[in-house]
Amino acid sequence: MALAPGTRLGPYEIIAPLGAGGMGEVYRARDTRLERTVAVKILPAQFSCDPVRKQRFEREAKTISSLNHPHICVLYDVGNQDGVEYLVMECIEGETLAKRLEKGPVTLDQVLKYGAQIAGALDKAHQNGVIHRDLKPGNIMLTTTGAKLLDFGLARPTATQATLATMTAMAPAQSPMTQEGTIVGTFQYMSPEQVEGKELDGRSDIFSLGAVLYEMLTGKKAFEGKSQLSVLSAILEKEPQAISSMKPLTPPVLDHTIQRCLARNPEERWQRALDLGLELKWLAESGSGRRAPRSQEWPRLGLGWGWLAWALVAGLSFIAAVLAFTHFNKRQSPEAHMVRFTISPPQNGTYVFNGVEGGAVLSPDGRSVAFIARVDKVTQLWVRALDAFSNRPLPGTEGVVSAFWSPDSSSLGFFTQDKLKRIATSGGPAQTLCEVHDSRGGSWGQLDVILFSRVVGGVYRVSASGGIPERVTTLNASRLGGNASLAFFPS
Repeated sequence: MALAPGTRLGPYEIIAPLGAGGMGEVYRARDTRLERTVAVKILPAQFSCDPVRKQRFEREAKTISSLNHPHICVLYDVGNQDGVEYLVMECIEGETLAKRLEKGPVTLDQVLKYGAQIAGALDKAHQNGVIHRDLKPGNIMLTTTGAKLLDFGLARPTATQATLATMTAMAPAQSPMTQEGTIVGTFQYMSPEQVEGKELDGRSDIFSLGAVLYEMLTGKKAFEGKSQLSVLSAILEKEPQAISSMKPLTPPVLDHTIQRCLARNPEERWQRALDLGLELKWLAESGSGRRAPRSQEWPRLGLGWGWLAWALVAGLSFIAAVLAFTHFNKRQSPEAHMVRFTISPPQNGTYVFNGVEGGAVLSPDGRSVAFIARVDKVTQLWVRALDAFSNRPLPGTEGVVSAFWSPDSSSLGFFTQDKLKRIATSGGPAQTLCEVHDSRGGSWGQLDVILFSRVVGGVYRVSASGGIPERVTTLNASRLGGNASLAFFPS
C-alpha cells in the first residue's frame, strides 16, 4: 500500500517515499505540530493481521524507545490509524554505508571514527539486553555528524535460536530495509553461532561489526561465495583473506583488532562492544591508525634510520628490563603474570632519546610511564597510565631534558632551562626548586630530598619543596690521571 503525498497519519503529513522492505514502508513526512521533518515507517493494513509481522513491528518500536544514544536512530512517536500501524522516527539525511561502499573502500580515519561510533551504539543496546542480529552496511547511515545504527526489526531482548529454515537469501547491498522473510540477519555478516542456530549474545553483533569493518577497509566482503551454502561454509570454516595482503599500509594493530572480532570462537573475540570501541578510539586518537608509509613518514620528521633503529632497540630494552625487574622482585607474589603493552608517541610527534637524557621512566608504583616527546618542535613531558589508552602532556614542562618520579608516584622532578622543577602528574603549574647548570640527572629519595649531579661539580641535594642546593660530594683530584677517571667521596 503506497501512501500518496499529502496523506495524513495523525499529525504527520506524508511527503514522499524513502524505501520499502519486508518490515514495511518508510516515508519522509512533516510533523504539522512541531514543523519538523520526520521519517514514518508503516506496517500496511494487509500485514496487520499477520501476528509475526505485527509482533516484529511492535518489538522494533519498544526496542528503539529503550535506547537513547547519539548513534542510534531516535523514535519520536507510535500510532495507529485505520488499521495502519506506524512508527515516527528522526529523518536522517545522508547515505547508507552500503551505498558508500559502492564507490570503494572507506578512508582509514573514517573506518576508525564510524567503527567506534557503531561499537558505542551496540554497547548501549547490549547493556539494555538487546542484540541487533542484523548489523550490516545497509543498516548503518552515514551523516554529517557521524554514523547512525538503524533497523532494530530483528533485535531480540533475550538470546534466541535460529535455524537454516528461518534464513533467507542475501539482501541486496543497496537495500536499507530487511528483506521479506528474513528473521535472523543477512548471510554475509552472520556470526558462526548465528549460522548454526545457537544461542546468541552481544558477541555475535561484534562478529558482524568485524565483517563490516573488514569491508570498509578492503572494499570486499570478509566472506564471499557463489551460493548461500558456500557463504555459510566460508563463515564456519575459512579465514578471511588477510587485510595486509590487500592493504599493506594497514596498521598491524588494526588488522589484529578486526581479526579478533572475526574469531569463530566467541570466547576469543572482544567480549564487549565497549572494549572494541575504546580500541578503535585509541587508534584514532593516538595516531597509530594514521601512520604514513616509511618512505614518507621518517623524512618528514627529519629522522635518520640509524637513529630510529637505536631508539627502537632502546625502547624495547627498557620495556624488557622493566618486566624482568618487576618479575624477579615480586617472585613472592603468587599472582605474578606477564604484561605486554605498547606506548605509541603522541600524534605527529616522536620520542626524544638523547644520550643520557630522555627515555621513558616507570613510576615506582608501576602504574604509569613518563617520557619525553617532541610535537611541533615543542619538547615536553608526557605521561601514560598503563590502564589508559592515550598519552597525556604535562603543560609547563617545555624544554625538559630529563625527568624522574617522586617515591609516591604523584609527581615528577625534571630539568629544563638550567632549572630543577617539579610538577604533579594530576596537573597544575610547575614549581621551580633551584637553579642547576649542566645537569646530568637526578633522583627523588624517600626523605623528600632530591639528589642531582652536574657535569662539573659533583653531586648535590635539595629539598623537594625547594631551596639552596647543598653539595654532598668532593672531587678527589689525586685520583685523576691516566684515563682521567672521576672519583667522588662524601664530604
